[in-house]
Amino acid sequence: MSTTVDHDAVADGHWHGSAHERKGFFTDTSICIGCKACEVACKEWNNNPQDGTFELLGSSYDNTGSLGANTWRHVAFVEQDGERIEAARESGRKLVNLGMPSIRPRTDESEAQPLGGALGAAAEGSGGGLPETPPMGIDLLAPGALEPSDPADIANMDTTPPDTEDFRWLMSSDVCKHCTHAGCLDVCPTGALFRTEFDTVVVQNDVCNGCGTCVAGCPFGVIERRDDGTINTPTDRDDRKAADMDVPDKNTANKCTLCYDRLVDGQEPACAQTCPTESIKFGDHEDMVDKAHTRVADLHAKGMTEARLYGANPNDGVGGTGSVFLILDEPEVYGLPPDPRVPTKDLPQMYASAGMAALGMVAAAGLAFLGSRRP
Repeated sequence: MSTTVDHDAVADGHWHGSAHERKGFFTDTSICIGCKACEVACKEWNNNPQDGTFELLGSSYDNTGSLGANTWRHVAFVEQDGERIEAARESGRKLVNLGMPSIRPRTDESEAQPLGGALGAAAEGSGGGLPETPPMGIDLLAPGALEPSDPADIANMDTTPPDTEDFRWLMSSDVCKHCTHAGCLDVCPTGALFRTEFDTVVVQNDVCNGCGTCVAGCPFGVIERRDDGTINTPTDRDDRKAADMDVPDKNTANKCTLCYDRLVDGQEPACAQTCPTESIKFGDHEDMVDKAHTRVADLHAKGMTEARLYGANPNDGVGGTGSVFLILDEPEVYGLPPDPRVPTKDLPQMYASAGMAALGMVAAAGLAFLGSRRP
């Protein structure tokens, strides 16, 4: 059994060990179809009110807009043209030392280059986690078609990206990150937020006083106070109004709990169980990170150099996240901060600086007092 306690990840949660592994999500946006089944399952299980009155936003085929007090899972729709697609692939090629496998430069077949990362390891016969992928262009139903591929065959595979030259949708199911160092938990004055035995962060609504301090403490803008202003925006439709809705835990902070009530009964979160494409995967955090790295290697082998991971770096400003994402463009495209940082990260240095300043002021005052007493 391993926990994040060894890495000082839960010191801010005052949690000192558990019989459970850390749990988390791996959301693979490359296979998300935007069906919003996860949104519906989340709302139904957690009895969350609706956002808006089912009116589509003018900027997207979406009606919820973003994560909030009532939408704990949100599926974003991002349109991209051919120019943006190529820019995403080019930026992906330039990524280095971010916990991602190396990738082969795109060259003519006549100018074969040494393979790097997982592909190179596979070609040298040393493993490396490359998925067992059948060669492209074969009949998958033929006998033996799904046998493991020879590394030499993988090296000669057609790595031309899928036919997305002109247009594509990027669909991403966003959720609370359940940060290793959680800003919302750090700043809560009442102890309403706590870290569970699964190393997730949960709000106790009966303890929350609705102060909203946690809202400012989250670098991802996930947690929010629940009130009528976020439940139902004004429209011309009169079939359902905010006043008619059942609003549990009104005026308190709300966010994803990673279905804590289901975890204690040995079940997986409702969104992961409902996802028809298995874009949302749930399990032990270390296993999810391993799956994420393997998936990135698989997409790079197919020429999709834009694939990258978000939240898998334990050295970032929040110590890594419990919810890891595979994304196909820069984080900003998905509305994610490129370098998230918990606001309390620099508190020790701030306290030390303030203490030194206070001592300096006391010393200066003492010297001034002694100087004034001289005849």
